Amino acid sequence: MQTENADAQETFMSHLVELRSCIVRAAAGVIIVFLALVYWAPGIFHVFAKPLLDALPKGGRMIVTDVTGSFFVPMKVTMLVSFVIALPYVLYQVWRFVAPGLHQHEKRLVLPLVASSYTLFVCGMAFAYFLVFPTVFRFMAHYNAPLGAEMSTDIDNYLSFAMTTFLAFGITFEVPVVVIVLVRFGLVSLQKLKEVRPYVVMGAFIIAAVVTPPDVLSQLLLALPLVLLYELGLLAAKWFVKPIEKEEEAQAE
Repeated sequence: MQTENADAQETFMSHLVELRSCIVRAAAGVIIVFLALVYWAPGIFHVFAKPLLDALPKGGRMIVTDVTGSFFVPMKVTMLVSFVIALPYVLYQVWRFVAPGLHQHEKRLVLPLVASSYTLFVCGMAFAYFLVFPTVFRFMAHYNAPLGAEMSTDIDNYLSFAMTTFLAFGITFEVPVVVIVLVRFGLVSLQKLKEVRPYVVMGAFIIAAVVTPPDVLSQLLLALPLVLLYELGLLAAKWFVKPIEKEEEAQAE
């Protein structure tokens, strides 16, 4: 019994050591990318803020209300960009840690899902940056004009808004992957997911109302893609999961 406990403890400690190594390597990857980009932090922030700057009326500008904001906000934006760039390496470290405990068919499934998750998350951020931000900011600038209010915002507030929006749209674009995982591992049947479609549509608009600014346009720009991506997930689950199940049944026979 003591030998078994010692072996279990040794295995647990080895897993902890391996986990620590993966975390250190992942953090090091993000830091290396950050150090490579930090010199261009002001330019990166300018690109990051371009959708708002383009929507401001003539003579409008962003402001800084915090003494250290002009330094730390560009650093935060650069760190965000560094994390997105280094995310494939971070996911690779996660893969290295969990791969030994997976079966062969699970490994074949995880790699495409991880790659597609990263791609969809970046697509969600790009959708927010290139479509949602310009549309919402132009709408708000047009709405402010009759009020005679000057449209300007603190760079830290803009960062918080952008981070929330990027996260919301990045997660939204993960819906097809979530649907595939639910069906593939038998957590929910494909037929059941089709039956709850009306509740998904209602939930999409509720989520959009909670996480987006209080205007109908931005809510529609989140809710409609969420519904369309859910439908895409249903199609992908039908096309992607069925062939794998048939292949596994053939191998079992």
